[in-house]
Amino acid sequence: MTGFPFLSDTRFLRAPAAEAAHPYVVAGLPWDGSVTNRPGTRFGPRAVRLASHMLCDATHPWFDVSPCGHLGDAGDLTLPHASHAAMQQAVQAAAQTLLARHHVIWIGGDHSITLPVLRAMRLRFGQPLGLLHFDAHCDTWSDHFGEPSGHGTWVREAVQEGLVDAAAAVQVGLRSAADRAARDFVPLRGGRVFTARELRGLEGPAALAPVVAEIRQRLGSRAAPLHLSLDIDVLDPAFAPGTGTPEPGGLSTAQVLTLLEDLADLPFVGMDCVEVAPAHDHAEITACAAAHLVWTYLCGRIAAGSRASPGE
Repeated sequence: MTGFPFLSDTRFLRAPAAEAAHPYVVAGLPWDGSVTNRPGTRFGPRAVRLASHMLCDATHPWFDVSPCGHLGDAGDLTLPHASHAAMQQAVQAAAQTLLARHHVIWIGGDHSITLPVLRAMRLRFGQPLGLLHFDAHCDTWSDHFGEPSGHGTWVREAVQEGLVDAAAAVQVGLRSAADRAARDFVPLRGGRVFTARELRGLEGPAALAPVVAEIRQRLGSRAAPLHLSLDIDVLDPAFAPGTGTPEPGGLSTAQVLTLLEDLADLPFVGMDCVEVAPAHDHAEITACAAAHLVWTYLCGRIAAGSRASPGE
């Protein structure tokens, strides 16, 4: 269930293999059968793991904690190569098992992997989740180039299935071309979108403080458990060239790090980081950014005193 065996030097932060005692677990979802432009994200989990090795002793400079000793790596889940429906079934089944014991950070893979993860989380927590979604794209299209489901439809599907409470959803960094029905899907249901245009020029904690305050008010005041979904293409291609659908005009790595650091005490119960495509990367810029973002999330959870079992 936890994938195929692999050497310790390909685990995130060189963490040991996942065991029941580990409160936090990283799991890879090597799937890119739903991409609409450049393929290759099935190789993202390994690239992000390898990039994490430059974090040395992994003590975070802001939180002053390390995930080491708290973290295990479950490897990559064994997924089908061609069937989207079979992938969803396999991910949901594996996620239900892992979520019963761990706070899980999922590394993709294209963004379609988030929907079956949310299905498992909805069963685990017994209520719709809140969502903090970093992305260049709204992912609320009604179809996926003629297919009913894909990496551009999962937010709409999650809301329609009652997995996510749209009023407890915040999307950050959106800037891609989209029709109005897709672009307004979350706001019309009570959610909030911070477009990349709104965030231009806002660098550093002081400048981003109003954004942090609004996100905190919207998500921190609710009883709903919160999932963080981070598409690496929220970053401008200058900071993340290695992705399938790059969109100019995006956020800087520093902006996203600041937001993750200053929102670390929100009631997160899981995270995914998706759409890293190593074949299109340069000097491992994208994989390095993804590894740092995952690491920052982990350190933030530990610093915030997150419970070992998210259901307790």
